[in-house]
Amino acid sequence: MDFASYWQLSDMVTKGLFFILLVLSLLSWVTGIIRVLQSRTLANQVADDLSQAIQQKRSALAGLDAAARRLVTEQALLQHIGRYRYNSERGLPILGTTAAIAPFIGLFGTVWGIFHALHNIGVSGQAGLGQVAGPVGEALIMTGLGIAVAIPAVVFYNLAVRTNRTVMYHANDRAHELLAKTAESTDYQQPVVKSQMAANTSANSNVAATNVNTGKQNVANQNTGYQNSATSRS
Repeated sequence: MDFASYWQLSDMVTKGLFFILLVLSLLSWVTGIIRVLQSRTLANQVADDLSQAIQQKRSALAGLDAAARRLVTEQALLQHIGRYRYNSERGLPILGTTAAIAPFIGLFGTVWGIFHALHNIGVSGQAGLGQVAGPVGEALIMTGLGIAVAIPAVVFYNLAVRTNRTVMYHANDRAHELLAKTAESTDYQQPVVKSQMAANTSANSNVAATNVNTGKQNVANQNTGYQNSATSRS
């Protein structure tokens, strides 16, 4: 008996299980392909995205000391890495669930088919090997379908998990590198502070020049007084 004949003799439960396996198979293939492609794309751009995130924090890092810069940079990097981890794990529950339940759905369909096959044999009263082997063999089709659905889901799940681990490894490595560079950098001094320091230096210079001029004027006045006194005596 071929699959078409088996389909015609199947009841609603068997057909329902078949459609469930079909939907799970489509979901696992679509999700698996998209997940693997997106994970590889994420692996190529994660380093540039982290560097760009630090560049956007330059204004917030300006004027901070090394410890404060390290803390702010660490929080920003952890936030971006958390987003990468969340995005990289999308679709994995579908793959994991499909890989876990598809064989059991197929096994349930096989048990259901064997039960009805044996029941029909008992009703007909014909218990020969030919009457038993045919229906039981056809019922095992559901187990094969369940395994066929689970295998691609397992493969895609393992590929996605492996790619995500690679992405997270490179992301953490790049984050530690950026964190060390930012903490040791001296290019984040706030421009306002620099201008204030320049203004204070200029003001101090003006005050010093004023004091020098005042001192010279006092000396000149004293000399003039001495001359006037000498003239009056003479």
